[in-house]
Amino acid sequence: MRILFVGDVYGKTGREMVDHYLPKLKSYYKPGVTIVNGENAAHGKGITQKIYKGLMSAGADAVTLGNHTWDNKEIFEFIDDAKHMVRPANYPQGLPGKGMTFLNKNGIEIAVINLQGRTFLPAIDCPFQTADKLIDEARKRTSFIFVDFHAETTSEKLAMGWYLDGRVSAVVGTHTHVPTADERILDNGTAYLTDVGMTGPYDGIIGVEREAVIRRFKTALPVRFESQKGRGQLSAVIIDIAPSSGKATAIKRRLINDDHPFYD
Repeated sequence: MRILFVGDVYGKTGREMVDHYLPKLKSYYKPGVTIVNGENAAHGKGITQKIYKGLMSAGADAVTLGNHTWDNKEIFEFIDDAKHMVRPANYPQGLPGKGMTFLNKNGIEIAVINLQGRTFLPAIDCPFQTADKLIDEARKRTSFIFVDFHAETTSEKLAMGWYLDGRVSAVVGTHTHVPTADERILDNGTAYLTDVGMTGPYDGIIGVEREAVIRRFKTALPVRFESQKGRGQLSAVIIDIAPSSGKATAIKRRLINDDHPFYD
């Protein structure tokens, strides 16, 4: 089983990068499952039904979210009908949507779980305890379990990786928009990466127009954030999982931009 995961799609530029490169990546790597984080896909905050369907049409099998899940109010109109879209599972009980979905590919079932960290983010329910419950549920059906951990700090992401080592196939971090170079397979067979990075504007500051961000740092005054126009990038990770055990056997980062062109 091979998983292709594309990190934080940001705005129109990110969606264009997905439309252009995801079919090429799928043709080259031939993943069994393709997952895309889309929490910033609508102008940098949230997601719409049209965008969700567009990501699925481009080749995603599931779409994960994060702390901007509720920023676009349209989500309340369709989240319960979006079969393979998952928002952080550790939001308080009773909210719409779900934190885990199951995909069936060529007779193999894989669970996709979305969790959100709490350090420097809203104090929602514990992601570690929520992970325990979902993994116990998922393992009744499959040993293939992928976790998108949407969190701010490296330490919290590393803690989750080691906490789940041997119980899930992969723990991949999202949210900070800058890819890290620490991909590895942990001691008990879980693939780990602190942050897969962003799919969106290459010349902005984590996707945002850079002049506005610099002005914010210089003045400490509120500014309006807009997506940076211009060149794009795509950040992804490819993970191979042994069919007999559900444990990872390989993990590889992939960054596509003008300085790291895609050669198929």
